[in-house]
Amino acid sequence: MSKEYTFGVIGAGNGGKAMAAYLALLGMKVALYNRTYAHIEVIAERQGIDLLNPGGLAGFGKLEKVTDKIDELLADAQVIMVVVPSTAHRDIAQAATPYLRNDHIIVLHPGRTGGALEFAETLRQNGCQTNPIVAEAETFIFASRSEGPSHARIFRIKESVPVAALPATRTPEVLEAIHTAFPQYINGGNVLMTGLNNMGAVFHPALAMLNAGWIEATHGDFEFYVDGVTPSVARVLEVIDRERVTVASAMGLRARTGMEWLELAYNARGENLYEAMHNQTGYYGIKAPATLNHRYIFEEVPMSLVPIASFGERYGVSVNCIRSIISMGCYLHNTDYWRKGRTVEKLGVKELSIGELTHYVETGERD
Repeated sequence: MSKEYTFGVIGAGNGGKAMAAYLALLGMKVALYNRTYAHIEVIAERQGIDLLNPGGLAGFGKLEKVTDKIDELLADAQVIMVVVPSTAHRDIAQAATPYLRNDHIIVLHPGRTGGALEFAETLRQNGCQTNPIVAEAETFIFASRSEGPSHARIFRIKESVPVAALPATRTPEVLEAIHTAFPQYINGGNVLMTGLNNMGAVFHPALAMLNAGWIEATHGDFEFYVDGVTPSVARVLEVIDRERVTVASAMGLRARTGMEWLELAYNARGENLYEAMHNQTGYYGIKAPATLNHRYIFEEVPMSLVPIASFGERYGVSVNCIRSIISMGCYLHNTDYWRKGRTVEKLGVKELSIGELTHYVETGERD
């Protein structure tokens, strides 16, 4: 029989509010943490969040605790759902280190590329004395938005989301802990697989940057995945996708291609990526970002593209196109995303061979 778990949600943005409210409406005991109290003050006063979810679970989700003190959240909760931009994963790990227990299960929603590796390495560097499970989801389970200080809306819930623990031998424990609330989660293999199946790395940064002029001229008033995906732009996305899949192959993994993912997720097919994306009816009506100061660049470049490129260079794969997009992001934002991003050095795996890395993510042991 499954155990009953108390959930803690870290982050009160678009995803965190939806996650906390949904879990509460399922009857779970839920605590919510956000480092800036002003962002959760109304939620604390109301002791919950209103969730709009047409056709699904909706209503007022009552929370057990709302706090800006991470030690309070970790004291009460066993399963910690981290729903923050991946650029904050390292900070969360540093703040949580003194308060973590062996029975804590930490799930990053999502990890992007290398999230669980970075989180675990940060715990190690900060002298964590316990052994919590660190896991990551391949993508976020909801399409959701915040609709006010204490309101959230879920537009869609994904039917299947891979999740993997570090080490992979502990993934069944994670699935047991979250399946009562989310049966949609499935075993994702290991954290290299969930990280290298990061489709946002393919579809977001290059598409935004190759449409930079149009985004700035119209403030995003065009259909991002339709008008923005011309045959030439799609060919660049195909090269990025091919480099990502090749990196995975060099590491002994069979990653899904962008074309395979579109067919799997949306039943969208075509002779090439251009046709397949235009045959995905769900893309129609989605506007482009209103500004280039957007997570598609400032999050996806350092937390998705940089680690893929770093793995490629470590294991002998040419990633010229991905490097070009990273450089373009650096120029657009006048920022060194290589320095900010997840490299094999920061992930603590630079010295590992492919065999040693695989052994580490599967067992948690280093040779």
